[in-house]
Amino acid sequence: MSRLPEIANPLRKIYPSDLSDREWELLEPLLPKEKGFGHPRDVDLREILNGIFYVQRTGCQWEMMPHDLPPHTTVYGYFQKWQPFWYMAKYSRSNTMST
Repeated sequence: MSRLPEIANPLRKIYPSDLSDREWELLEPLLPKEKGFGHPRDVDLREILNGIFYVQRTGCQWEMMPHDLPPHTTVYGYFQKWQPFWYMAKYSRSNTMST
């Protein structure tokens, strides 16, 4: 069984930092759902996470992300929005492990 995931855009290069299908199954339920009103979401959250993980793994600048991932401004916007939640999750996980 391959760790490489099926990606939304089959023409996109697969990067080692991409989420596997199993990782996506675990993370998808934890992501915020669409509100049901307003402008519908037009980005693939899996691709957003793939972009965030690409930058984190390679250490590249946001502007240097490959062009076959979502625009760096979109990926960075989600990174900024979700960053406090990741910090809280990491902090709460470390507290539960130490008790």
